[in-house]
Amino acid sequence: MRLRHFAGSTISNDYDRMAEGHAAENETSLLNAYYERPAMLELAGNVAGRRILHAGCGSGALFSELRDRGAIVTGVDASAGILEQARQRLGADADLQVADLASPLPFPDEAFDDVIASLVLHYLEDWGPTLAELRRVLKPGGRLLVSVDHPFSVALFQHMAGEKPKYFETRSRTDEWTMGGQAVQMRFWDRPLHAMTEASTAAGFRISILSEPPFAPEARELFPEELRDIEPTRTRFLCFLFFVLEARQAPRDDQSFMAWRL
Repeated sequence: MRLRHFAGSTISNDYDRMAEGHAAENETSLLNAYYERPAMLELAGNVAGRRILHAGCGSGALFSELRDRGAIVTGVDASAGILEQARQRLGADADLQVADLASPLPFPDEAFDDVIASLVLHYLEDWGPTLAELRRVLKPGGRLLVSVDHPFSVALFQHMAGEKPKYFETRSRTDEWTMGGQAVQMRFWDRPLHAMTEASTAAGFRISILSEPPFAPEARELFPEELRDIEPTRTRFLCFLFFVLEARQAPRDDQSFMAWRL
């Protein structure tokens, strides 16, 4: 496996310290294994022969699924520790690189057919430079598939916790995660839906799909306690929001895509 270092770890959020526990949790959890990952694979569709950048690839579960479907996958993550877990899963020939999405990416222009950013953009205060960089490495007409914390669910949880929701603000939020016996403070940046869509279109994308998908059919049997409050006829809950963004053709001298290259 090629494991190269690029840039810093602005959004690593101490994943190094909980890498092993996070990898185990991601493998079997309701939200990852039976909701986010199947939904992302459904949106991706037929990926055979497509060059895909998995931005924020984590321990490699989705990378593995994409590769099994015939995609040519490159994975980047800000955490070297979590990429070591991916190395163990994916083998020595997997193309994995330590790279920070808050910095320029070590790839040429138009290198990928698709980019997948699963549950990673909500760690960033400013989406603009990152989306512009992802647009740069995409071929015209290529797709950026995104999943993030649903802004409505964040506001709802704030209300349920007795806080005054501040839906229209872009602001930081800290949660404590405990995985593998390690308690880690995780920082997220919440923003309203209009801020997400405006950042996407400003970076040169057209919104093709906005999705609030169902959880996997087998989830109800596997997680009866977690889903006990959801009526039997319902197949969805408020958690993540998914986008499929299409890279528009842009003039080569468009300065918005050159910000990190001058």
